[in-house]
Amino acid sequence: MRALRWHGKHDIRCDTVPDPKIEDPRDAIIKVTSCAICGSDLHLFDGFMPGMESGDIMGHEFMGEVMEVGSGAKDSLKVGDRIVVPFTITCGECEQCRRGNFSVCERSNRNKDVADKLFGHTTAGLFGYTHLTGGYPGGQAEYVRVPFADKTHVKIPSGLTDEQVLFLGDIFPTGWQGVVQCDVQPTDTVAIWGCGPVGQFAIRSAVLLGARQIIAIDNVPERLAMAQAGGAITINFDEESTVERLNELTQGKGPEKCIDCVGMEAHATATLDSMYDRAKQALMLESDRAHVLREMMYVCRPAGTISVPGVYGGLIDKVPFGMVMNKGLTIRTGQTHVNRWTEDLLRRIEEGQIDPSFVITHTVGLEQGPEMYKTFREKQDGCIKVVLKP
Repeated sequence: MRALRWHGKHDIRCDTVPDPKIEDPRDAIIKVTSCAICGSDLHLFDGFMPGMESGDIMGHEFMGEVMEVGSGAKDSLKVGDRIVVPFTITCGECEQCRRGNFSVCERSNRNKDVADKLFGHTTAGLFGYTHLTGGYPGGQAEYVRVPFADKTHVKIPSGLTDEQVLFLGDIFPTGWQGVVQCDVQPTDTVAIWGCGPVGQFAIRSAVLLGARQIIAIDNVPERLAMAQAGGAITINFDEESTVERLNELTQGKGPEKCIDCVGMEAHATATLDSMYDRAKQALMLESDRAHVLREMMYVCRPAGTISVPGVYGGLIDKVPFGMVMNKGLTIRTGQTHVNRWTEDLLRRIEEGQIDPSFVITHTVGLEQGPEMYKTFREKQDGCIKVVLKP
């Protein structure tokens, strides 16, 4: 089969690799009908995430048709079922899964010992996302083996297109969780840093959850236009001060809820702290650029909440934690507990409350994937979200 593989920083290739096979009774094999390039994939593309090995298959947003089912998954799946595969691999049986904390499943990371040493305790296995999270082959491929397939799936009813449901596997529930964990109230102002795909879904989630005012911060015109169309007031940080504008929009009090949809590669360049981060990162003295986190801590209203769905990979420097403590801020983070949200979100799609396909700007074949990684990273050609068709 054909698959997109990582061969080093900025080196993604479409290679021929062996087809996957059933390895465990709870496995299933799916034929991928649609997959996508995620902003989190760019952290791998840019070489910022540890644990990648040359030849690893990329991708954690994918869906398709079930082609083969292991004996232990036949009560849940059958050949011909159409499913979205969450990026978090979940056993459904451990203590964390029983509590709905699927992204910290205790059993699905087959490199648990490594994760235990790095994080203190393991988190869930993830598709296509480093050997720290299991080294599982990803979904930017023609076929994928899905471990724990009896639990790691979202069954799709007929009548919905791939484009409507594909993002149930990651960016829609990620944006949704980022807002839900803020406990948004009808009087709240929600400020969202980053208008990439996750930010776009956070904006629309905040609308659905009834926020009074939504403010979106970015510097890419196409992203800002999409955010405005989704119901947000926009701030272009290249053209005005984010801090001053947020204070103006909140009568000097700051937003109650701040959401980081950027993560470890904040692109601000004109501030002293962002220049500091870039220098430290270049010297390998820190792994993640923390400009957005610092800015949120500064502008957030006292007793407010900071939510971090954006991905961070390692060490950050100069975080003003005294500011967090003295202002009484709550910080909530985490990889997405995808299956906690998908039933509700699928219902909202079926009812027409939201059509997630709005975010797609480019649809290409798998072979064009390597060049689309570059287009997406450089934000060229108005690129916001790429869907690949194997």
